[in-house]
Amino acid sequence: MGFKGKRVTVVGLARSGAGAANLLSGLGADVTVTDTKTRQQLGTFPDNLSPEVKLELGGHPVGLFENSELIVVSPGVPMSIPPLKTASEKGIKIIGELELAYQIITNRRRASGPYRGESGGQQQKTEFLAVTGTNGKSTTSTLLYEMLKNSGTSVLLVGNIGNALTEALLVERDALPDCFVVEVSSFQLETIDEFRPGISAILNITPDHLDRYHSMPDYIDAKCRVFSNQKEGDVLILNADDPMTGEIIKRGRRLWGSGNAPAILYFSRTNKVKGAYCKDDIIYFDLPDSSLFTLHPSSFLIKGVHNMENAMAASLMALLAGCSPDSVARTLEIFPGLEHRLEFVREIDGVRFINDSKGTNVGAVLKSLEGFKEPVVLIAGGRDKDSDFSELAPLVREKVKALVLIGEARDKIKKALGDVVMTYMEDDFSAAIFRAKEIASRGDVVLLSPACASFDMFRDFEDRGRQFKKVVMGL
Repeated sequence: MGFKGKRVTVVGLARSGAGAANLLSGLGADVTVTDTKTRQQLGTFPDNLSPEVKLELGGHPVGLFENSELIVVSPGVPMSIPPLKTASEKGIKIIGELELAYQIITNRRRASGPYRGESGGQQQKTEFLAVTGTNGKSTTSTLLYEMLKNSGTSVLLVGNIGNALTEALLVERDALPDCFVVEVSSFQLETIDEFRPGISAILNITPDHLDRYHSMPDYIDAKCRVFSNQKEGDVLILNADDPMTGEIIKRGRRLWGSGNAPAILYFSRTNKVKGAYCKDDIIYFDLPDSSLFTLHPSSFLIKGVHNMENAMAASLMALLAGCSPDSVARTLEIFPGLEHRLEFVREIDGVRFINDSKGTNVGAVLKSLEGFKEPVVLIAGGRDKDSDFSELAPLVREKVKALVLIGEARDKIKKALGDVVMTYMEDDFSAAIFRAKEIASRGDVVLLSPACASFDMFRDFEDRGRQFKKVVMGL
């Protein structure tokens, strides 16, 4: 893909948009970035652009789109906005930032001759490792990255986790790593074209982002694009316990037909499968061309049923990519988990305070609650993503001592769950935390797991989690 002199419009100026614009400008493209936000609303992002990049802020000029030879879309921008629909109808090429970086990397590899990612026309599995799913992506991707790094592999962790792949290319101009671990969101997958991971994993699919997708089938379709270019010789890893896995396989069969399909392996907490499974508190790995390997979850530093699934998926991918069993086991013994994912904050008078601000959907909260044996005082609420909060009712009845609700969705959550458990409504985040402390008794857990987006009260889920920790540390 040649970019010199090409008119390129980058839609959306955040981390991935800035990375794409600077990379394209460095390759000689005539780049314009457009965003509906103003310069003031965009903070420092405009200041980080190359001087040659032009800006169109405060709206999307239709003429800019129609005069482009290529449009690169940031993940937060829906493909349904009118300027993109018009450009698509005119046949203008539209791709995402991830796809842009992927094509540049693969073309750069090929231009320099045979590379370890390609052999006889076949892509080697260790070139791109992609992790998607509704919940657990960041933990699994980071675990996989640490396992590979600890085994001596040259690897970068990029994608939805906050490190744009285009940014990595700007930094790693002269020495690309052997392997990229890519956390991929459904938004990023909407705009891929050639992106082909040698190993991909779909951890789970539960209702999320239904404010962007018309239906669950549309959301599932977006997730399944992670394997849309995989072929024989590649590997797809699925969660055998997830109810949506049958739907994923149906889509795969329609895509691959009678041949040229990737191998499919599974992980399961409940059944023996080809891949990884748990039995009698031991995780077994049954892989092609390898001896039986076991792990003991009791030795893991991270805890919870969801983290057992994350560990199985990451370990499967690492072993398939050539990581040594010792590196896999050692990494799980020392990996502390990620901030805002069931993060222990503090214990006060026998009450543990847990920050699970990344629990931004119903499925994530279900997984979090499942792992607690203690009574839970749950702080929830925020900006609704068209979620069905009634799905929480059985576990809330079983696990939750009281609900403390905040944010725009609090009335909707109360309507769904208020008859199940004692419920308190608070206008202020600090007041909600103080209320939870008053309710909790020795041996209880105060859990922030909102089941909602954060944007009604906070900059993002990280801001919400850090504010939670600040208030708790001041109690």
